[in-house]
Amino acid sequence: MDLLNKLLSIDPNYIVIGLIAFFFSLEQLSKSPFSFRKRINHLFQNVLFQVVLVILNIFFVTFQVFAIEWLNSNHSGFLYLVELPFWAKLFISVALYDITAYWIHRATHKIPLLWRFHRVHHSDTTMDSSTVFRFHPIEIILVFGVGNIVTAALFGTDVISMALYYFILYVFFFFEHANLNYPGWLNSTLGLIFVMPDHHRVHHQQDQFYTDSNYADILILWDRLFGTFKMMPVEKMKYGLIEFDSENQQSFLYLIKSPFINIKRITREPKGKSKMEQ
Repeated sequence: MDLLNKLLSIDPNYIVIGLIAFFFSLEQLSKSPFSFRKRINHLFQNVLFQVVLVILNIFFVTFQVFAIEWLNSNHSGFLYLVELPFWAKLFISVALYDITAYWIHRATHKIPLLWRFHRVHHSDTTMDSSTVFRFHPIEIILVFGVGNIVTAALFGTDVISMALYYFILYVFFFFEHANLNYPGWLNSTLGLIFVMPDHHRVHHQQDQFYTDSNYADILILWDRLFGTFKMMPVEKMKYGLIEFDSENQQSFLYLIKSPFINIKRITREPKGKSKMEQ
């Protein structure tokens, strides 16, 4: 318990800085599966998203913690109906945050208004560890942030389990997005339960047939259970969205305003045919 408290008392910003420094450095020093140029400029454009989010979180995290603690004080949620040991409740709560995120993530791909914001993350045509930062702040706060409160209301999850979930999530996010070579055996071992980089690379594949799959963040079990799991060879992957393929569409300022611009969604069917969607 003391170890858990010490772990969760670390400022999340320090964790993020440590992870980006570690994974970004590895990407520059090791042979990567994809060869990309202008990495420093790409890093700078993506870091600007994180700067905005940190500023907004000064206010929203306080509200989120207050809301969840209020729900807990009123014993709202399923976990208050059963007696469970602390560690069992903690494990289940982390899984509940993850499965809620799975369904919310799936909704951001299917609901046009939510997709306008979520496509900012998928717009990256040269994905690396800094792509972790490329989320529109409105999506993070109003979609996934509110989702955490809904999870607490329905299931009785608390702030401690949410903090642990995000600690694990940060590690998985950088692991999944990094432009690094990973051993293939990961997919057939740990990849039976957990999200591996090759799973998430499929999710960032340019063909919408593959983009709309592998929604899980930590437990790939959700995709396997609900029929949204797909795989393809790494060498056949091309990242990003077709409608964001030009260089001027990769800047921070353009991406911040892009949800408010009518950009037609271009999809490709498995056999290479393409079609336009509003």
